[in-house]
Amino acid sequence: MKKVLITGGSGSIGKAFIKKYYDLYEFYNISRGEKLQAELKDEFPLVTNYTASIEDECALYSVYDKVKPDIVIHTAAMKHIEVIEQHPIQGCKINILGSLNVISASRWFHVPMTINISTDKACRSKSVYGNAKFLVEKCFMEANTDRNKFISCRFANVANSSSSIIPRWKKMKEDGVPLRVTDKKMNRMMFSLEDSALFIYKSIGMCDLHGGGWIGVKGDMKTVNIYELAKSISDDVEIIGVRSHVEKFEEDLISERELPFTTILDWDFFIVSNKKNDNNNRLTEPYGSLNTQKMTEEEIKEMIEGE
Repeated sequence: MKKVLITGGSGSIGKAFIKKYYDLYEFYNISRGEKLQAELKDEFPLVTNYTASIEDECALYSVYDKVKPDIVIHTAAMKHIEVIEQHPIQGCKINILGSLNVISASRWFHVPMTINISTDKACRSKSVYGNAKFLVEKCFMEANTDRNKFISCRFANVANSSSSIIPRWKKMKEDGVPLRVTDKKMNRMMFSLEDSALFIYKSIGMCDLHGGGWIGVKGDMKTVNIYELAKSISDDVEIIGVRSHVEKFEEDLISERELPFTTILDWDFFIVSNKKNDNNNRLTEPYGSLNTQKMTEEEIKEMIEGE
């Protein structure tokens, strides 16, 4: 049974992957939050927790040395865009320097595969968070070798994750507070926690088949209008206006400038690399909320009710 070390494994994405593949891998988690670690241990007793920060290179190396992982899934990050805009130094320490520590440790201990969980915010970024994630994607590409494979999974918004809008809006409805939406034109690409786990698992398989040095993008994403999503949760919705210059009305997963470097590997899987693709299986138009299928009312309802 292969050993999987997850940075930030007590978070929503790590827990979703552990839940889905609990019987397939031997799991280890490195994170800072004692409460979330205790909850993870209660739910999944076979998971081994290590309390440390990815910013602490010595502590990270110590965990790697003890675990000797076969696969590392790097999910640990600051994710709240507005917080990072206000505190860019701390955001860079965790999201960039911490990620470089993960790369360094994986290379030092010859980990066969290391997977970075990235975000659509890295594509055509307007924020400190997106810029940091874009840089980390590039670093993972450069770090890749035949012996130590490095890839990134570029996520869209993960519904019902701890940092997502749906749990907050549900709580606001319970408290009798109006749901706040910046603009009726805001659209977002979303998928479920289970889909995020499946996407990581498929990326592991793709890495085994094709090697590393690329960014994986789920190719069958759907778009939801944020105002329609809010109205599906509560009739009490307030339009507050765009709060920040970093907010986008639409979201992108693959930009126009990335098209020459993007390959369609499967109907639901694209990869972006540093190598130009001159074959017929190249993506021909940008991939984002403007040109993806819109969620139906039933799909929105299922997403809201999902865990």
